[in-house]
Amino acid sequence: MATIDTVRDLLDETLGLAGRASGMVASTPLLGNLPELDSMAVVEIVTRLEAEFGIRIHDDEISAETFSTLGGLARFIDEKR
Repeated sequence: MATIDTVRDLLDETLGLAGRASGMVASTPLLGNLPELDSMAVVEIVTRLEAEFGIRIHDDEISAETFSTLGGLARFIDEKR
């Protein structure tokens, strides 16, 4: 499964989107577009991404830019791997 697909599924499950994430494409905005994506959700998503992909995300790597779009988040994960 491609990174973007795994990230999409993880967002859907973590944020309780009930399948709404299935229509997301790489350019879909995340921050400001998903009311469910608040600061607590970001922490949970980071924890799940680390476990899913076997990576370590440092606090200084978490920014609005990292979570700006689905594709941007997937690229970030690919770069960490």
